[in-house]
Amino acid sequence: MTYERGKSDSAVVPAKRPNKATQVAAETVEGRALAKGNPHERNALRTQRRDRAPSALERVRQAAKADSKQQFTALLHHVYDIERLRSAYRSIKRHAVAGVDGETWQHYGEDLETNLADLSERLKRGAYRAKPVRRAFIPKADGRMRPLGVPTLEDKIVQRAVVEVLNAIYEQDFLGFSYGFRPGRHQHNALDAVVVGVDRRKVNWVLDADIRAFFDTLSHDWLVKFVEHRIADRRVVRLIQKWLSAGVLEDGDRTRTEMGTVQGGSISPLLANLYLHYVFDLWVHQWRQRQASGDVIVVRFADDFVMGFQHRHEAERFLGELRERFAKFGLELHPDKTRLIEFGRFAAVSRRGRGESKPETFDFLGFTHACSTTRRGLFAVRRMTTKKKMRAKLAELKVELRRRMHHPVREQSAYLRSVLVGHFRYYGVPNNAPRMQAFRRSVAWLWIRSLRRRSQKHRLTSDRQRRLLRLLPSPYICHPWPQQRLGVITRGKSRMR
Repeated sequence: MTYERGKSDSAVVPAKRPNKATQVAAETVEGRALAKGNPHERNALRTQRRDRAPSALERVRQAAKADSKQQFTALLHHVYDIERLRSAYRSIKRHAVAGVDGETWQHYGEDLETNLADLSERLKRGAYRAKPVRRAFIPKADGRMRPLGVPTLEDKIVQRAVVEVLNAIYEQDFLGFSYGFRPGRHQHNALDAVVVGVDRRKVNWVLDADIRAFFDTLSHDWLVKFVEHRIADRRVVRLIQKWLSAGVLEDGDRTRTEMGTVQGGSISPLLANLYLHYVFDLWVHQWRQRQASGDVIVVRFADDFVMGFQHRHEAERFLGELRERFAKFGLELHPDKTRLIEFGRFAAVSRRGRGESKPETFDFLGFTHACSTTRRGLFAVRRMTTKKKMRAKLAELKVELRRRMHHPVREQSAYLRSVLVGHFRYYGVPNNAPRMQAFRRSVAWLWIRSLRRRSQKHRLTSDRQRRLLRLLPSPYICHPWPQQRLGVITRGKSRMR
């Protein structure tokens, strides 16, 4: 029990604790600071709620927020902490593909505490060695194959721990219009920002840009320099350098490069955001403030970004200067995926006055954005599922149904329900019901055709077809209007500026 002194020094009376303290109870009752010391992840009373206890990373976060130029010289002890490594292990997918050492999540967990203690000790004394990643390929929407890297399990654990520590610093530095691979942000936040920006700002031209082979061309030298702006702990910097130089193992051959970071590792998204933060975000922010006379909006998700301009000559000047800026850091805009188009509330009227067709559309994060109007005739941005994405998914589904052709019908229906539910949860935005309905019809047709091919004498009558198709869920809208969600998240503070 806590006591406080009364009027007499000899009199000691119990003090009442606050029921719902917003600060440490010891501070409220006795008016004194916390006890000295550095206990791991806890500097509050044990009886306090866990979400109110400032952790060691919270102190790092507060220091980074207070001084944007502060360098952190001691961070590795946060990385090799057993609790953090254990949390990183548990966050890894249990059935993920093993790396070059063949270590699986289940086997590593059979003697987890011993393995984590050994890993922590190797990190502490600098004996940890990064292993090369195993090359894997996944198909892209355009038919090409996207190369991915599969790190070893221990590399995944350490990378996730490092990401958690570095996020405490860099989340205070990253700008509001950066959305890709950041905690608490996802694709629909970026999509909402584009719609609200075009709708509420004076946007007449849209720059839809993509960086060519970004993950394969970013410079290791520049990346390390960017990291050292904030991280002065050489042990953490060396960890990042180990992963960059570990190389790729493919068909028994190990290759190392001085460019790029392998997609698939937990550290790669953070390094990509860090690289573009210094190369693109900060530069765009200054350009918009110093050189733009009209409205300019920016929304970036990883290496894809969309910008809106009020004046065409500013958009063209920006595009030319952006190419020069990227060339300085070894980057290049994709010539086929970078376009400047007339888009906005006055685009349709302007083009009609010049005798031109309706405004062009642009694709961003799986949605095609088009100029449209509401029932009252007001301007609106309509979002529809990109046809290329839909065709790619249907082609993938066709192959999978052929593989599952002779599986029980109940299993097939459960699989298709999961596919449709996942599709609707992502693409279920207002005004996209026609595209989702078209996708469901295509899935239903592929399923019926697959069932008919199970036998030359199938008994799939019309009544049975209708009963089976009732098992497939109907499209539904699960996302609110962009203005509603973005207004709640930002509380009036724009994330496009």
